[in-house]
Amino acid sequence: MPHTAFSRLGVKSLKMIEHFVLFIISLATFYAIGEEIMHMFKRQTVELADLLLLFIYLEVLAMVVNYLESGKLPIRMPLYIAIVALARYLILDMKSMEDWRVLAISVSTIVLASTVIVIRWGQLKLPYPKSKED
Repeated sequence: MPHTAFSRLGVKSLKMIEHFVLFIISLATFYAIGEEIMHMFKRQTVELADLLLLFIYLEVLAMVVNYLESGKLPIRMPLYIAIVALARYLILDMKSMEDWRVLAISVSTIVLASTVIVIRWGQLKLPYPKSKED
């Protein structure tokens, strides 16, 4: 019996820490969004790179919400963030990049997109068995 109570206390403590860190991630993301919006106002222009950065922040928030709601983190969400980050990197620095670097980033983006397709296909064709909690 004491082992079970100790285990429950440990799980509750870890869940509290988990929620606290998710809260910190959310706050930091909101702060970053605010900074980006202020930066756009100061420049009095909105560029594609700005929109892609805001989209990355939005995906981070969506990932936090998804994790809070389901208790699971779909691997596809960080992959989406990585794809958008690579696209943003290309957009910002393509003119100053060497050809091999543009090719490497493009191939990396294709690999990530292919990974998302394979994972999605696997989820549809080979789903996990339903757990008792679902």
